[in-house]
Amino acid sequence: MLLGFVFEINVLTLITGLGIGGIAIALAAKESLENLIGSFTIFLDKPFTVGDVVKVDGIEGTIEKVGFRSTWLISPDKTTIVIPNRAMIDGVLENVTLRNYRRVNFQIGLTYETKSEDVKKIVTAINEYLKGNRNTKDGYATFDNFGDFALHVQVVYLVINMEHSQYVKVKEEINFKLIEIVETYKSEFAYPTQRSVTDAPAIEK
Repeated sequence: MLLGFVFEINVLTLITGLGIGGIAIALAAKESLENLIGSFTIFLDKPFTVGDVVKVDGIEGTIEKVGFRSTWLISPDKTTIVIPNRAMIDGVLENVTLRNYRRVNFQIGLTYETKSEDVKKIVTAINEYLKGNRNTKDGYATFDNFGDFALHVQVVYLVINMEHSQYVKVKEEINFKLIEIVETYKSEFAYPTQRSVTDAPAIEK
């Protein structure tokens, strides 16, 4: 009112302009405000702390620092990944460090030339090895199914050590042992193959 009477300024136009400007600023600052709120949520809820290994929507890394706008991760290959705090709280976040074990689950394929007795021996040998491995828990192997090109053996185990470098070493050690077991019982790992007509057994008349 003072501006209107003394300086003869159209107050209605001024207020309208300030209102539109305020809306524009609010929209421009929306993402920054969401990230700021996200940082407060992280500080209050503490779903992770610096040094934790996390997975966010398929991205895995070690938390390096948490800022007011974004969180910095270091991936296993030492790449720096910057994720907005809004994405850290809105996405599916898995704190790997809070887990007691890492689960490994895969299949190996044996050739169809492998005899049934040898398949049983291979499965038994894998089970005995996993049972006696001090770095794993609840490990087992089973003859799972008949694939198009292989006899599939399912291998499942939990790795006790959660440190990534040790985790991959345990997996490597077990993989080498599986190769030894398969070779011991004179079998081979299968791969996609096709037999020609000339390779098929002849039909006696």
